[in-house]
Amino acid sequence: VDDLTEVDYSLNSLPAIFQPFIDLDLKGMVFPAGNYTGSPYVAVPFTIPDQSDSMLYLAFSEYFFQTSSFAYYTAGAFNMTIAEDTCSYFNINTEIFGSIIPEVAKYSVTPYPVMLKLMATEIPIISLEQDSFTVDIQGSMEVLAVLPDSTTQSLFTMNIAANTSISLNIFHQKLMGSLCLNR
Repeated sequence: VDDLTEVDYSLNSLPAIFQPFIDLDLKGMVFPAGNYTGSPYVAVPFTIPDQSDSMLYLAFSEYFFQTSSFAYYTAGAFNMTIAEDTCSYFNINTEIFGSIIPEVAKYSVTPYPVMLKLMATEIPIISLEQDSFTVDIQGSMEVLAVLPDSTTQSLFTMNIAANTSISLNIFHQKLMGSLCLNR
């Protein structure tokens, strides 16, 4: 799939060949690149509604998304550092945090650039629903001041719990998504 993950798309069973169609039952398990390990999840069989008005139908199970989440979490993809030099529109400093959190203002009189270290602390949980899917993410964010000698000083750490809903729709023959932060 990319540098971090690989996918096992082997057949689970022989193809079912019928007069109007062929049914391919593919495994669809994602795992960390170079580390093919068993999944902590159990695949649950599902059926696709019987329709015959399209040439191709694809279905992705919750298992596919769960193993993807597990693989990316294991590979460290949900850990990132955001700093001024890596993000051109990121221009937050200790003075801004000091106006929100008085303890930061007491600690840092001189405004210093800020670096954010974000990391998932648990495997994100992806749940499929009727018209969307939800993602539950548990993580932490450490805020660090970047001092003049390029060293960093931790200002504070906070835990984050987020729940988002993602809906996909086809609009003017384009796949469009909408993201909603539930909490």
